[in-house]
Amino acid sequence: MTKLVINPKVKKSKIHKEIYGHFSEHLGRCIYEGLYVGEDSPIPNVNGMRTDVVEALKEMKIPVLRWPGGCFADEYHWKDGIGPKESRKKIINTHWGGVVEDNSLGTHEFFELCRQLGCEAYVNGNVGSGTVQEMSEWVEYMTFDGVSPMADLRKENGHEESWDVAFFGVGNENWGCGGNMTPEYYGNEYRRYQTYVRDYKADKKIYKIACGANVDDYEWTEGVMHTCFRHSQPFQHGFMDGLSLHYYTHPEGWDIKGSATDFDDKVWYKTLSKTLYMEELINRHGAIMDKYDPEKKIGMIVDEWGTWFTVEPGTNPGFLYQQNTMRDALVAGINLNIFNKHSDRVHMANLAQLVNVLQSVILTEGEKMLLTPTYHVFHMYKYHQDADLLESRIDTKTIGAEAEYQVPNLTESVSVDAEGVMHITITNLSLDEDYDVDALILEKPVTEVRGEILAEEMHAMNTFEEPETVKVKEFRDVKITDKGIAFTIPACSVLHLAVK
Repeated sequence: MTKLVINPKVKKSKIHKEIYGHFSEHLGRCIYEGLYVGEDSPIPNVNGMRTDVVEALKEMKIPVLRWPGGCFADEYHWKDGIGPKESRKKIINTHWGGVVEDNSLGTHEFFELCRQLGCEAYVNGNVGSGTVQEMSEWVEYMTFDGVSPMADLRKENGHEESWDVAFFGVGNENWGCGGNMTPEYYGNEYRRYQTYVRDYKADKKIYKIACGANVDDYEWTEGVMHTCFRHSQPFQHGFMDGLSLHYYTHPEGWDIKGSATDFDDKVWYKTLSKTLYMEELINRHGAIMDKYDPEKKIGMIVDEWGTWFTVEPGTNPGFLYQQNTMRDALVAGINLNIFNKHSDRVHMANLAQLVNVLQSVILTEGEKMLLTPTYHVFHMYKYHQDADLLESRIDTKTIGAEAEYQVPNLTESVSVDAEGVMHITITNLSLDEDYDVDALILEKPVTEVRGEILAEEMHAMNTFEEPETVKVKEFRDVKITDKGIAFTIPACSVLHLAVK
């Protein structure tokens, strides 16, 4: 019997809803076809945005959307994407497939998408190939309500009122595709650029995000933090509100990556072992941040994460289109549990990417749309958004097919929402073993429990021919005990329990 102990009296930190955020880049069929089909499309849409996709994302309770990139952000010039569509510049998307980008989805369209989704906007600015003036004018264009050149230009383009920019990224991956900078150089550039990201609304302060490290580049984190904190006042906390971190899970390494659908038991556990590395990254980058920011005022922003496999056969290699199986569902559940348990430092995470790219929650093919296993995990976990993390621990044992890639059999996180409902999410990483769990809930009698589960064979996926092979089902194998609840979690599954 596996023991799970939950202490409802100990609330550890708020689980920021933005941990359940998403990322949409001008890459492959994410923006065009996936989200935006145009006003004249036979596919049902509102102002060009696919109705079926928007409604599914609203149901999933998407809290924040990052745009326009990614690597694309540091070659994006925002003025190319405003004004009449017929007069917008056409450019080459040099990073992703060398295709023509016609800029038909620009600033106005992005905020229209956010309006329809009811989510916050996370805009990523161009440091790599842009200027301070360009970034400053974009912020003015988006957020200033008075009389000014950029506010007037926005009004001329048909939008009288300004928008709210909740989060602004000052560059992206500036250690690589965003300019191949050193940490000290970027730190100085960040200080300069962020100065002109003005708060035009006293009650809508923009949350400024500095470019953080790629995977385990601890030198980058140290260099940026040191540079940004030099010759600054404590209340400025390095001129930043957040520092990003990027980490993708690819079992066979960067060059090969591996198939999204064709894998064996060894690769299953290898993948899950590598995704669990996220916790070490959070701990070690967090320790560096603690030296400069012991009060954890600066959020760690994991704004690119997820699986990255070899593209599906016959698709454009630059479009990064991959299928989504139960393996992806477990990766999602594991990482979200990790983010929840580190929500004192992790303030946002953005899965890459929203539709048709990498670990998407939705796939489309013409007028067809399907929900992936990852979508269902986010849907089950949505109850953690803005809830309070509770103290919990679960007994685990080590499992795996190879000595090098051993993993714990279970991961968990527990929260309580504003209505007092406790939400338990658990992943079972084993391919062949169910586990009986005895959950001790301290000093809280249980009156009601309901459950939902995602459980299928490891290769199970949804296709356009069979779109509901993997779906959430009611979980009934749970009973109330005198000390809490007891249940059996099946192999290869993600479970959500709501306890009153």
